Amino acid sequence: MNIMQLRAFKEVIVTGSVSKAANNLFRTQPAISSQITSLEAEVGMPLFERRDGRLYPVPEAQFILEEATKILDQIENLESNVERIRNLEIGRINVVAMLSPSIFFLPQLISQFVKEREHVDVSLFSHSSQQVQQLVSAQRYDVGIADFLPTENTGSSLINHERIDYQCVCAVPANDALASKPFVTVEDLHNKPLAVLAESHAITKQLSDLFEMQTLTMVKRFETQYFLPQLTFVENGLACAIIDPITVENYRNNCAKQASVVFLPFRPEVTFSITIVTPSHMPLSTLATTFVAYLREALLSLK
Repeated sequence: MNIMQLRAFKEVIVTGSVSKAANNLFRTQPAISSQITSLEAEVGMPLFERRDGRLYPVPEAQFILEEATKILDQIENLESNVERIRNLEIGRINVVAMLSPSIFFLPQLISQFVKEREHVDVSLFSHSSQQVQQLVSAQRYDVGIADFLPTENTGSSLINHERIDYQCVCAVPANDALASKPFVTVEDLHNKPLAVLAESHAITKQLSDLFEMQTLTMVKRFETQYFLPQLTFVENGLACAIIDPITVENYRNNCAKQASVVFLPFRPEVTFSITIVTPSHMPLSTLATTFVAYLREALLSLK
C-alpha cells in the first residue's frame, strides 16, 4: 500500500463521500475510486460496502483507519520538518572558538542569526586555538575560530581553513599625549609601559622584533592571556596595548569606559591572523553552511 491510497481511504471515511474526498485531495472521482479499489486488493478484503452509489466502511476499516491516521500524521510531520529544514528554520549549530570572540562577538552574531529562527539551537564553547582545531577535526563542532597556527594548520587534512588577516591598532589612554596623534609608531612606544600577550604569541613576537630592529626599549609591564583584559590597564592610564580589531569591536559595543581609550592605527603594521575552521571530511548541514557564510561576512567586515 502507498501514501496516496491511505490518504484517499482516510478522506473517504472522514467525508463520507468519494466526490468530497476528490475535491479535498484535488483529484478526480475515478482516481479516488481507483485508489480505494487497489487498496482493498492489497489488504485482501473489502473495506466498504457499496449501496445506492455510496461507500459505507466495514468494521475492519475503522482499525485500518486508526493505523493509517498514525502513518499519515507522521508523514505530514516529516514533510513539515523537511520544509522547515529547507527554509533554515530548524536545526542545531555547534560552534567552538578561542576566548576573545566568544565573549561578546559570537553571542551577538548568533543572536542576530537565530532571531527569526526560534527552532534553531546553538552551542558555543571556548577553548585554546589548538583545542579548537582538534575538536573540529573530531567532528564535534561545525565551525571554529582560532589563531592561525601555520605549523598545525598546514599539516591537518581533517580541517578546512579560511585565514583572515587583520592589522592591529594601538590602544592608548585618552589623556595620553599620543591620543592626539593620527597614528602611533613603534618609536612612540619606546620606554612606555605596555600590556602584552604572552611572549610565545605571534603578536608579541612581531612587536618584540620591531623594537629590536630599531634598538628601542620595550617595557612589558603587564602580561595577559587575552587582549580584552589589557584594555583595563589602558583605561586606568597604566599602559598602551596593541589590540586586534575583534577585541576593539567587543570593547566599543559592550564596555562602559570606552571614552577612556583611544584606538589609533599602528606603524609599522602588526598582523593578527585568525582562521575559520570547518571539518573537511564531513559535509555541513545547509543551516551550518549558511551560518559559516554569515560568520565569514561579519569577520571580514572588521578588516
